Amino acid sequence: MKIGLAVGDVRGPATLDAVVDQVRVAADAGFATAWASQALGWDALTAIAVAGAAVPGIAVGTAVVPVPQRHPMMLAGQALTAQAAVTGRLTLGVGTGVAAMVSGMFGLPTDRPVQRMRDYLTVLGPLLRGDSVEYRGETLTAVGAVTVPGDVPAPSVIVAAMGPRMVRLAGELADGTVTWMTGPKTLGEHIVPTITKAAGGQTPRVVAGLPVCVTNTPDDVRARIADQFALAAQVPEYRATLDREGVAGPQDVAIVGTETQVAQALDRLRDAGVTEFMAAPCGTADEQNRTIDLLAGLTR
Repeated sequence: MKIGLAVGDVRGPATLDAVVDQVRVAADAGFATAWASQALGWDALTAIAVAGAAVPGIAVGTAVVPVPQRHPMMLAGQALTAQAAVTGRLTLGVGTGVAAMVSGMFGLPTDRPVQRMRDYLTVLGPLLRGDSVEYRGETLTAVGAVTVPGDVPAPSVIVAAMGPRMVRLAGELADGTVTWMTGPKTLGEHIVPTITKAAGGQTPRVVAGLPVCVTNTPDDVRARIADQFALAAQVPEYRATLDREGVAGPQDVAIVGTETQVAQALDRLRDAGVTEFMAAPCGTADEQNRTIDLLAGLTR
């Protein structure tokens, strides 16, 4: 199981220079991938392109970019630009976004999320490969092509998926899935077998993202995680996954404890079939540094 490091907003407010520094730390420590998530600050795809261009030797990815606000032809152009900037090291993670935010903030429809993602992926893949599309689906229209000079390979595409239909779709039309706040029971009993079957003989990527903190005061850290990620305990998308795991909130799936306990938790993810762990170090600067030190050792 590869170990990657989340950078940017999910770890707390950071300037763009700080994001670049976080990616440099990840590269120097030997992490497989630096992952940027789209929140309400920096544009994740742009930030990871800037950081990846400045720091060679590490793969970069988005986990994830919500797609309702971006037409696939627009996103394909952005992704290929970022791919060129990082010389072919990009993974493009996409998702439907949190419905309450998509509708409440942008006024966009959120019905039929699986069909919307199916339409989106149907045209996104060909566009990333430089092919022309003429698609008039149930939820979107895309006609044309995105062409960039030079030999820019299509990035790997993974889909944020938790419900069974979306997980199957990720197996059918993408290279894998990325999860957030999803525990080992749900991954091992639901996500991994469902996407593996849907992938039809291919080996899908399963990227599991969780907050992680090496600490001697786990109760205090879990209380802070419950406060920081309170939204995930309330919105239906994450609530369903937490209920499937049988836990009350994000603090219960976060990986928190001593070096030995954190290492054992990563073993459980690997045993569940996770191919890549996206660690989101949380806590104070000292706690994050201690966490990164342990994870860096585990990568070696």
